[in-house]
Amino acid sequence: MSAGAAGDGIPFWKAKPLDGLSPEEWDALCDGCGKCCLVKMEDEDTGAVLSTDVACRLLDCDSCRCRDYPNRKAIVPDCVVLTPDNLGALDWMPATCAYRLVAEGRDLPWWHPLVSGDPASVRRAGVGAHGRVVSEETVDEDRLFDRVASWPD
Repeated sequence: MSAGAAGDGIPFWKAKPLDGLSPEEWDALCDGCGKCCLVKMEDEDTGAVLSTDVACRLLDCDSCRCRDYPNRKAIVPDCVVLTPDNLGALDWMPATCAYRLVAEGRDLPWWHPLVSGDPASVRRAGVGAHGRVVSEETVDEDRLFDRVASWPD
């Protein structure tokens, strides 16, 4: 049985509803792209959510993993802790997000580590924030509109 399969060989993300996943299974769904950790802004005129190439100060811009995942909400109060209950309301989540894909009944892409068996496949596929972002600690907040990026979606 692979790490991503339930006892009957069906991958856990297909065998269980999102609210039935164990904490380990829930965390394993994250592909490590880092796109959900990008600073976002709302266009006041259109209401559209715009992603920037600026990452949360806790995101390691190389590994695209949170530097303090267990304490992220306490350190960054604006951090959205993703749950099965709030996922549907977060329409700004990237279209490639595994949580979103599973909630929509779609398959995980070939590059997802649970499918490929290799966490580096996200980087090789070019779908992550790896090498594309800077920490919010290095950017003047008044310059965020200059940092709007089209690639996260």
